[in-house]
Amino acid sequence: MGDVINLNKARKARARSEAKDQAAVNRVAHGRSKAERDAAAAERERLQRLLDGSKRED
Repeated sequence: MGDVINLNKARKARARSEAKDQAAVNRVAHGRSKAERDAAAAERERLQRLLDGSKRED
């Protein structure tokens, strides 16, 4: 006969493991330093100005 397990504890342990995995994914996706965020914002602003300056007037 198999080992007796507490299903509630097993469910909570699995949820903690999944949350830990999701946190790791989020750190990769959103974990940028302030300098990186500022550089990206400056680049977006530069590209927007370039695009606006290239528009033709009717």
